[in-house]
Amino acid sequence: MMAETAAACPVFQLGRSRYDQGSFLGRLRHFVDIIDPSTLFVSETRLKESVKLLDDYKRGILPTGVSDLQLWEAQKIKQAIIHPDTGEKIFMPFRMSGYVPFGTPIVIGLLLPNQTVVSTIIWQWLNQSHNACVNYANRNATKPTPTSRFIQGYVGAVTSAVSIAVGLNMLIQKANSLSPTTRMIIQRLVPFPAVASANICNVALMRHNELSEGIDVLDQNGNVVGSSRIAAKHAIMETAFTRVVLPMPIFVLPPIIMSYLERLRFLQRNRRFLLPIHSLVCLVTFGLSLPVAISLFPQMSQIEVSRLEPEIAMATDCEVVTYNKGL
Repeated sequence: MMAETAAACPVFQLGRSRYDQGSFLGRLRHFVDIIDPSTLFVSETRLKESVKLLDDYKRGILPTGVSDLQLWEAQKIKQAIIHPDTGEKIFMPFRMSGYVPFGTPIVIGLLLPNQTVVSTIIWQWLNQSHNACVNYANRNATKPTPTSRFIQGYVGAVTSAVSIAVGLNMLIQKANSLSPTTRMIIQRLVPFPAVASANICNVALMRHNELSEGIDVLDQNGNVVGSSRIAAKHAIMETAFTRVVLPMPIFVLPPIIMSYLERLRFLQRNRRFLLPIHSLVCLVTFGLSLPVAISLFPQMSQIEVSRLEPEIAMATDCEVVTYNKGL
């Protein structure tokens, strides 16, 4: 978490971000807060105190001496643990703050050298299962979504990931012209196209209905102007792009870094340190790339009304409307 003094702390606004969402740096600081793993260790007592503090603020009976910084911290804790729509606690491994610590062992498994067909299938299945659980646990629950849609997205993602990973590995094995070193490096890069394609498949299957039904667009006062299919297309494209960028450094940088580190005389003499160093490299790249990827686009994106359907332009005087792109 980035340190912030009480003097520099902005005035608290319930349900809003502490940082400017109009800039990349502001979004980055916001998402670093969201994925902060320290919230995994918040006690039940601290959680109840945070929820009560926010309830007191909402009712206008806030105790004297409570600072804006305390309110921001209380909101951070509540948002990290409690689902905003259901009001229930999110299971720890599936919280956004648990995505890196609980997902890193799977990333390490995906990037292990000399994968067999069976191990490739198992690690790809585990990765997509973890992603599916995180997506479901953090879903938008304001409108009922059929469980069949989540199952459809899950099956599509697993099938896509496994097919591409196994297919590429078989092609690499048959490429006799490749040297053993080149073959090993390319094999280590296989998880990226497999995971990236699965992520796109998951987004497409989970949100394809938005292309026909549209998504809500809001005016400057937060009022719904109407449903736009064009805005839905932009939202899905932005989300899909984010899902491709996210695994890029996670599955590309560690194999490249490890191919150089493995040449060091120290590691050639002490092979037992390879797995711990490999794990550390995966953890660092995962932890750094996650907030960067999800900060590329604002959660609430803006689009000019002139680019939307005529009925949207007729329903508002605003030149720009906003929409929730999703994660």
